[in-house]
Amino acid sequence: MPAEAERLLRRAIEVTPAFVPAYVELASLLCGAGRADEALAMFDGVLAVQPRSLWALSLKAAVLESERRSEEALATHEALVSRAPGAAVPWLNYGHALSACGRPDEAVAAYRRSLECDPDNGFAWWGLANLRTVRLSAKDVALMEGALPRAADDLHRILLHFALGKALGDVNSFEASFGHYEQANRIRGQVLPYDAKATADRVSQAATTFTPELLAQRSGLGCNAPDPIFIVGMPRSGSTLVEQILDSHPLIEGTGELPALGEIAARLGAMGERSAARLEPGELKALGESYIAATRRHRRTERPLFTDKMPANWQHIGLIKLALPRAKIIDVRRDPLACCFSAFTTYFNRQTCVPTSLQDWGRYYRAYADMVGILDAAAPGSIHRVSYESLVHDLEGEVRRLLDYLGLPFDEACLRFHENPRAVYTPSAQQVRQSINRSGLDRWRSYERWLDPLKRELDGRERWGKSPQLTGQQYLPR
Repeated sequence: MPAEAERLLRRAIEVTPAFVPAYVELASLLCGAGRADEALAMFDGVLAVQPRSLWALSLKAAVLESERRSEEALATHEALVSRAPGAAVPWLNYGHALSACGRPDEAVAAYRRSLECDPDNGFAWWGLANLRTVRLSAKDVALMEGALPRAADDLHRILLHFALGKALGDVNSFEASFGHYEQANRIRGQVLPYDAKATADRVSQAATTFTPELLAQRSGLGCNAPDPIFIVGMPRSGSTLVEQILDSHPLIEGTGELPALGEIAARLGAMGERSAARLEPGELKALGESYIAATRRHRRTERPLFTDKMPANWQHIGLIKLALPRAKIIDVRRDPLACCFSAFTTYFNRQTCVPTSLQDWGRYYRAYADMVGILDAAAPGSIHRVSYESLVHDLEGEVRRLLDYLGLPFDEACLRFHENPRAVYTPSAQQVRQSINRSGLDRWRSYERWLDPLKRELDGRERWGKSPQLTGQQYLPR
């Protein structure tokens, strides 16, 4: 009942103009309906009457961030920190915005200002560590260690442990570093449990649902839109780099990690993609059209093609093939040990349910690889593989092969992806602003003595350090 909810929220604001939660809920409802401009106008209305209202300015910045209107968001954050120079949160959010916009030195300064206001803030410490352009000092390590017992809640503790893991790894204290990564993941697993069985069940269902016969029978029944390019894969596999390369092409717009496909899959209910396989042609077409409509709000240019790089969309490849049969699918692979270990050492937001143990990361990788293999075997040649290691060793060759798959002409700008000024909102934001290099390829080797649980789960499925092959093998939980 969105219309009724909107009416009630507007009435609450009319009766109690200072009731901030009503503004929050109404802005969320409007943004979800693709009416972000109305939410922004609402906050501008408050600011016209109360020009120094920090909560209205803060909520306006949040809406602009959610809409990826980075330059406008930066200006709003700058207004906030100028009006509340002694508050930690505005400086923290300003740091995040500067990082996304490729201004790391200024982001460091903003995070440092936030920490001056609140030295125990895990978000600010992780923001600094995750920039990957600055090494935290011994003094920083001591401050973080002191902050751990005073942390406001488990989330701050998680972030402090991740930041300490990064800082200690940078100075080759690998045993202590790994211990903090383990602690971070242990606490996260208690706060945000991961359901490994649900992932395994999804892949097993796909193996029995998406047969060559089914895809042949249902070929072309969905929405005929040719513009989506799905970039799927494991977290920390290089998907942000691939999107940055493609956004540098004049015919492709990178729109980041979009929630639309996952939301459509959730609406299909417990049977998920198996339900989609039974839909009538008109219903499949409507599903695809609803995806295109939901993503339109994230488009900022007139380029004919756009990328959706939500990594977990690998779970919905079957739905893509049914509802959006002309969409392109790019599977980005990285050496399994390097990829899983990197994910293990990365903080993912509260909305992202991910494994929190090395064993489960290994199982997750196997599930993902098998899902892609199942769908590739059912429709051979429809999924294009990009190897991160191959990009490092032969950038131009890999880019040419990628653009050939997309049916696009080669463009030199794709090789200069690091000059692309677009805002990037993933943990790889600073890495994709550097020319391609080998740094990070072998980071896992410094921690190899603790990775036996991960190695056992991967169990030689793919030879480490080589480009993996699609197998089409059915996933069987161990």
